[in-house]
Amino acid sequence: MYNKIKMLAKAQGVSINKIEKDLEFGSSTISKWSKSNPSVDKLKKVADYLDVTIDELIRDEEPVTK
Repeated sequence: MYNKIKMLAKAQGVSINKIEKDLEFGSSTISKWSKSNPSVDKLKKVADYLDVTIDELIRDEEPVTK
């Protein structure tokens, strides 16, 4: 999931750090998702920020923007 978020962020010209700051997450919050699962509310915030569904973030398929 972390790699997909990273890929989507890069495609939209934003960094993981910027997403964390904009969503008022702690430093490295999203990076830690490569080893643990996020809460649903944080995952929803990231999905909304990147304009994708939660399902698109957690599936192994290529994401499709809304």
